[in-house]
Amino acid sequence: MVRLTVHLIAKSSNHSKTCRSGSLQQYLKKLTHLNFSNKSIEDIDDLSMCRNLTVLYLYDNQISQICNLGFASNLTHLYMQNNNISCIENLSSLHKLSKLFLGGNSITVVEGLEELKNLKELHVEGQRLPRGEKLVFDPRSISSLSETLCILNICKNNIDEIWDLAPLRKLTHLFAADNQLQDMQELETVFSQWTQLRLLDLSRNPVCHKPKYRDRLITVCKILEDLDGKQINELSRQFLINWKASKDAKKKLEDEKDIKGQISNPLTTDIHMGPKHLLAHDRSSSLTKPSEFGKPGVTFRTDQVQADSRGRRSRGLNILMRRGRL
Repeated sequence: MVRLTVHLIAKSSNHSKTCRSGSLQQYLKKLTHLNFSNKSIEDIDDLSMCRNLTVLYLYDNQISQICNLGFASNLTHLYMQNNNISCIENLSSLHKLSKLFLGGNSITVVEGLEELKNLKELHVEGQRLPRGEKLVFDPRSISSLSETLCILNICKNNIDEIWDLAPLRKLTHLFAADNQLQDMQELETVFSQWTQLRLLDLSRNPVCHKPKYRDRLITVCKILEDLDGKQINELSRQFLINWKASKDAKKKLEDEKDIKGQISNPLTTDIHMGPKHLLAHDRSSSLTKPSEFGKPGVTFRTDQVQADSRGRRSRGLNILMRRGRL
């Protein structure tokens, strides 16, 4: 196992050139940039002597865990892409970190970023995910980054929705190519909240094949300069914005006319029977005796009452005829 230790740093070419003029301790204390990329490193040892470290390059190694970086309170750039990392952890002490590169690992959840109050760039593209799974985002981390994060790279992570990213209103660059985004309305809703978005890459997503995909996004993203690698002409943008405004105004006018028509004609008219009066009823309608103290009412039908009356009258006539009175 290859471990990144102070002794390994001491053997580096940079130190060998400067060791004549000072001790290892002095050298480590002055060290601000450390590059141990592509060195088959699997673990990070105690590097607390490198207290002034600002940039650390550890990409293209075999590191499986982010650890022993609590000393690096001055670290601003951390490059750990293309390793074997499965969990974002142990970063809470890196208060000055502004750029974090973790692409090409095995991360399934973007989390553990709540204390990174100065993070401006986050790169988590191309994770080696289990079959059928997608990269997901912890709402706590997203919320904590809402006021600082400007650049986000989530390409090639099987992502099919971005609702969880809506709080990131300071984003200026979003790289989300090679995913499974397909809901145009969702994109319009989220992007309309990102008023500072200047570069957007959604190449090779299903949504790219939707009708008027490019026109709709240019209209929603007011200051977007580049969409899917193609620059946006300002004249074209203004034309699309004006066209949408005209279309919306026309629709609003039509809706207002419909509402006014409904208000002025509240009752419908039947062509054959004439206007339907609210109090009108036919002779076969029901009459209901009001209920008393919660008892169900008794219902009589007028047509039945009239039939019974006619029946009683005819029986009376028959009796009189038999008695010879008629």
